[in-house]
Amino acid sequence: MQNLQHRQKIGIMLAIMAAVLFTAINQIIVGIALPAIISDLGGLDYFSWIFTAYMLAACVVTVIAGRLSDVYGRKPFILTGVIVLLVGSILAGTATDVIELIIYRVIQGVGGGLILASCFTAVGDLFPTRERARWQGLLGASYGLASVLAPPMGGFISDHWHWKWVFWIFTPIGFLALILILFLYPSMEKKQKQKQKQKQSIDYVGAALLIITMITSLLTFSWAGRRFDWDSPEILSLLVSTIFSSILLLLTERRTEHPIIPLPLFRNSTFVISILVTFLMGASMLGSLLFMPIYLQGILGLSATSSGTIMMIMTLCLVAASVLCGQLVSRSGKYKNIAIFGLLITSIGIYLLSTLTAQTDLSTILTYLALVGVGIGIALPLFNLTIQNSVDHKNLGIATAVGQLFRQLGASIGVALMGNLMSYNMYSELAKRISHITSPQVISVTKGVINRMDIRQLSLINPGKFTELNLTSIPDAKILQEVVITIRESLNVGLSYVFIGSALPAFVAILLVIFLREIPLRITKE
Repeated sequence: MQNLQHRQKIGIMLAIMAAVLFTAINQIIVGIALPAIISDLGGLDYFSWIFTAYMLAACVVTVIAGRLSDVYGRKPFILTGVIVLLVGSILAGTATDVIELIIYRVIQGVGGGLILASCFTAVGDLFPTRERARWQGLLGASYGLASVLAPPMGGFISDHWHWKWVFWIFTPIGFLALILILFLYPSMEKKQKQKQKQKQSIDYVGAALLIITMITSLLTFSWAGRRFDWDSPEILSLLVSTIFSSILLLLTERRTEHPIIPLPLFRNSTFVISILVTFLMGASMLGSLLFMPIYLQGILGLSATSSGTIMMIMTLCLVAASVLCGQLVSRSGKYKNIAIFGLLITSIGIYLLSTLTAQTDLSTILTYLALVGVGIGIALPLFNLTIQNSVDHKNLGIATAVGQLFRQLGASIGVALMGNLMSYNMYSELAKRISHITSPQVISVTKGVINRMDIRQLSLINPGKFTELNLTSIPDAKILQEVVITIRESLNVGLSYVFIGSALPAFVAILLVIFLREIPLRITKE
């Protein structure tokens, strides 16, 4: 498709950016509306699955769709993905209980996985690597724009409308993407498609083993420390299943003529370092995106709308940095030092978030968020570029999909681990503080609150919510305020550890990039 006219390429990119925007919004907007959703539907025990179900489905689909798109072309997978995501979004708004919603989120995840696996690869079909940098930056900016729009809209809808509108309000973007892809994106020529089919067969056994490996590994990190103890039979069984299926997958891929994941890719040090960095960035980025609203709402006591608006500073900086970085790399052809600089800014910015307290002024919070946004905006799009630049065009789809998979795995595992880190340190701090409290009433009420509330509820507590806890007696306002302060300060300690833990992967990524071999950006397709 690199031979298409420039006007056609711009039209295709607009279609792709609309599809990515729709996908990203549906992934991000749910997070800030979750308290309202659980309050209405119930099912607090399944709280995390509303997020996990989407990520799990997207991860399962991504690599398989990436490999198949190398054979059948990108268009059918992008179209199918948009349609499935639209259907899932419409259904999600009709859910009457949390199990229904989780099922519909799985449908959304399948659609999102199909779109992301194909859209980022399509940029590689359209442009040589040197020119691709600026378009990858713009595509990353679409994701950033979603991060700008989704939090305040999700907060506003949660505060003033019904939560179902978080799934419905952006469906017009999905329909627009569908129309643009249908009419602007060229289909693979029949001769080329037949030639690709003759060359490759589908590795169904490898695909099945890959699905099993991803599901068991994600369930391990999603459930461990929350639903089950790390040394419980359930978690140990999942770990054994993950190891066993991974070994079978490796043996199968070594013997298959056309494997679902070509193992020679992993002999390429540039490819391996790049996907490891995307994994670490996925884990690091979610620490700031998902846990900062807990600080803003739980520690500062802001509304969902206000916290979403404050988060916009980070995403606006992310969008601007992504676009400018793409232009710079496209002109210079250099990316390694830029990537190190972006990761350094990211790690410093996230670490600074660990110093926030209830007394921190707004200008300081906005400065730290801006640093994080700039760092992520610089570094994140570059590793799609390094992955694609390190492989032959025939493996472009699967290589890009593996990069997307590792980012999603990093995000899923990172959220699970950081959630456990927050819970452990918060409750440890609570135990210390309770041991130093002299008032029996404060101790009694604090323990009563903790016993009746989940960690996510504790993060948003205020005195007005104590009447919902069915405590046998409600003490006076002064005691209530002391309980709130105790819980919020303990939560702040837990969040500090989360941000320190989130900064660590970004710092490790810097060390990896030092060893990255900077391959000159190609100016031709091959």
